[in-house]
Amino acid sequence: MDLKELKKQVEQITKELKSKASGDTAVLVDSLSFLFSIMLETSTGIMVQNERLTNTIIDLQETIKDLRRQLNMDSHNSSKPPSSDGYKKPNKARSLRKPTGRKPGGQKGHSGANMEVPHKPDEVKKHHPNKCMTCPHFASCVANGNVFECGEKRFIVEAVVTTKVIEHQSLKAVACPCGESKLKGEFPEEVKAYVQYGDTFTAMAGLLSTFGAVSTERIQTIIDGMFSVTLSEGTICSMVEKCGQKVTPIVEKIKELLIGSSVVNFDETGVRVEGSTQWVHNSSNAKYTYLTVNKKRGQEGIEDNGVIQNFGGTAVHDCWGAYWKFKDILHAVCCAHLLRELIANIENNPKHVWAERLKTLLITMKTAKEQAIEEGKTELRENLIKALEHEYDEIMAYANMECPPPDKIEPKKRGKKKKGKERALIDRLIKLKDSVCLFIHNFLVPFDNNQAERDLRNVKTKAKVSGCFRTKAGAQTYLKITSYLSTAKKHGINAFEALALAFKGETEKVLI
Repeated sequence: MDLKELKKQVEQITKELKSKASGDTAVLVDSLSFLFSIMLETSTGIMVQNERLTNTIIDLQETIKDLRRQLNMDSHNSSKPPSSDGYKKPNKARSLRKPTGRKPGGQKGHSGANMEVPHKPDEVKKHHPNKCMTCPHFASCVANGNVFECGEKRFIVEAVVTTKVIEHQSLKAVACPCGESKLKGEFPEEVKAYVQYGDTFTAMAGLLSTFGAVSTERIQTIIDGMFSVTLSEGTICSMVEKCGQKVTPIVEKIKELLIGSSVVNFDETGVRVEGSTQWVHNSSNAKYTYLTVNKKRGQEGIEDNGVIQNFGGTAVHDCWGAYWKFKDILHAVCCAHLLRELIANIENNPKHVWAERLKTLLITMKTAKEQAIEEGKTELRENLIKALEHEYDEIMAYANMECPPPDKIEPKKRGKKKKGKERALIDRLIKLKDSVCLFIHNFLVPFDNNQAERDLRNVKTKAKVSGCFRTKAGAQTYLKITSYLSTAKKHGINAFEALALAFKGETEKVLI
């Protein structure tokens, strides 16, 4: 019985007794009523304290569980990068990749890749038999020309590191038959100083700074050691800026091509710019890469990138909440991120089996799609898709049984009751089923968001080397060049050749 209800009943009984009791008995009834009230108040206080203590214990248990979960997090069960694992690398047995049983190295039937001779030999060295070289007839045999012939050829490809100096002369007419005395030749527009570095050095500095992620000091050391040419830090920065100017028009073209694509991967990563954390936003696919930087990670930064709000296809991302604010597109969730979350749930809640079942199902879906592609198919059978999605629904129904939603919070308390990581994951998987399973409906949609993560990897490498970008303009220049070089690589053009094309004004060739 509720203590408040009990108190009301005691007061009612006291009233009835006092109305019937004599004077002395009425005093005794009042005394007993007073004592009973004290006992009720004491009991109420003890119950409130017990309730608070119970709630505190529950909160502490949840906190301990959450801290234990965080302590066990690494690259195999969360979105933390492998570099954060330090020397405590996760056990390979827990990898998502299953062993194939095949021996390491090239597999039977693979195309292979062999080193080729780039052009005709610049120098030929002939090696005669050792015995012939001590023979008295050796000289006459060599002069004859018919005694020896090539039995086997082998080639060594060496790099020739040198500089080429081009002298430009402005000629003036000193004995003009027409009587002109002030005629003088003009230097090309790009020849401005008495001594200056050519486009080759500019392209090399830009390539080392961006694609190579080499620091300015090391660029100075490398170029000085290879060519005996000393570049100042300011000169290197000017060279990188010049590379950025050369590729700006084609980078805008890359952005337009991404907007017109059917599937684009989106991701973002933090980097230090002007002494604060800013965000590099990536829009890319298998053909194009477009990178920008903004102070904001969320919707403002994503819109500043300029692709997603003008895009009408399928956006692949890691479920970051800001992407869901764009309603007029299809969304595909990165299943690799989900697999890591499921692994974390399996390790932290070993008695619950739904996560292991869903992990197996996602890998089964991925395998079914890969096998269909190998067989030359462009879609899965309709009955197979229905069976896979039915299994998905059954697993989530079982998840609701193993980890039911929390009870509704009492009316007097404000806010929502804390769900916990497992329940929040279950709710998300139920709500986003269509986005999770989209990759088996549309073969153009990838299983994961690895494409975007690969296109951001060079940014993290550069940040580790340089620590930060001193100016936002410098960061933007770096990202323009990286966008261009990454796109060129996807079209089979190496980075140095791509920058050389930029200085020739032929950047469009990287898109062919």
